[in-house]
Amino acid sequence: MKIASILLKQQHSVTRHHSEWLIADNLQLPILELSQLPMLLDLPLFGSKIPAGFPSPADDHLEATIDLNRQFVRHPAATFFVRVKGFSMIKAGIHDGDMLIVDRSLEAQSGAIVLAIVNGEFTLKRLVITGNEVWLMPENPEFQPLQITEGMELQVWGVVAHVIHSF
Repeated sequence: MKIASILLKQQHSVTRHHSEWLIADNLQLPILELSQLPMLLDLPLFGSKIPAGFPSPADDHLEATIDLNRQFVRHPAATFFVRVKGFSMIKAGIHDGDMLIVDRSLEAQSGAIVLAIVNGEFTLKRLVITGNEVWLMPENPEFQPLQITEGMELQVWGVVAHVIHSF
């Protein structure tokens, strides 16, 4: 199995149906036309940075506004959100119940955290390519790394661009 064939197999069997759903690799994602996208929501962005160490006097100066879609979604047509289930990526700061912003247009390079399909099942792991070997590495010592070997099917569904972690 060649590494290039794995990474280049990021092409997806995608079809668009007249019911306005995108059918892609066993997932159904709604297609939103520009007129259906939610309005942008500008929220206040304060110019002061909040110290995480010793307290400092508050600064009441509003610097600008920010829209989280414009800030975190670089490629709207290729971006989706997914919720995490499990603890295999906890040392990467990704916890059970967190929401991920996944960008399908980003190239899956070694070191990236990817949403992948291995032999028909989804997994979230760090992609590691060393020489001719491809690994999906957990970020929790209680989980075993997964080497992609001859005969296994790997599809990179997207690269994790951001994680939204709630307390």
